[in-house]
Amino acid sequence: MANGEEKYSFWTKYKKFAGNEILLYVIMVMGIILGIIIFS
Repeated sequence: MANGEEKYSFWTKYKKFAGNEILLYVIMVMGIILGIIIFS
């Protein structure tokens, strides 16, 4: 039970940053794709 509670609290805190994380990943993926297109 302790581990489950820790995970729950972790995700509860993480949800606050989820939006920014998704934006960062999208920007990173777009940058990588653009780099592949440019260098190929």
